[in-house]
Amino acid sequence: MIAPGPTLQTARLILRPTALEDLDGFAALIADPESARFIGGVQPRAMAFRAMSAMAGSWALQGFSMFSVLEKSTGQWVGRIGPWMPEGWPGTEVGWGLLRSAWGKGYATEAATAAIDWAFETLAWTRVIHCIAPENTPSAEVARRLGSTLIGPTKLPPPYDTAVIEAWGQSREEWRARRK
Repeated sequence: MIAPGPTLQTARLILRPTALEDLDGFAALIADPESARFIGGVQPRAMAFRAMSAMAGSWALQGFSMFSVLEKSTGQWVGRIGPWMPEGWPGTEVGWGLLRSAWGKGYATEAATAAIDWAFETLAWTRVIHCIAPENTPSAEVARRLGSTLIGPTKLPPPYDTAVIEAWGQSREEWRARRK
């Protein structure tokens, strides 16, 4: 079973809604201390199922959520990237989280570019943000490569409200001008 929603493709990646078969990938993502560090920390497989279910549910309830990201060449699940805006979120976010084995390949930028295009074109968002911990310099670099700039401190809803987070972002007009 796959959640309702579109499938996007880039040169190297397939972005599709969450599917039950993604559980092993979600579990691996949040079981690894490095890949889970800035997305809620290490959590057990049961929490991976709940997080995955929340993303699938968001597709059904909001018409968008993070996409599962698969390598075209292998079909392997490598992470989740895309639109995210749960209750109390500070804005219309396109976020990312990749397995450590997928780091350093440009996948975050490639998939986020497709997701931002989709959010602006299909969801008619007028702004996109990225919520990034100040010490998460690799994600800040992805945001820069996407053309986003540092907006300043922001606050996430509970239970993450004590985390120090900065918002990066840009308007739809800024995105479109850069993409021309």
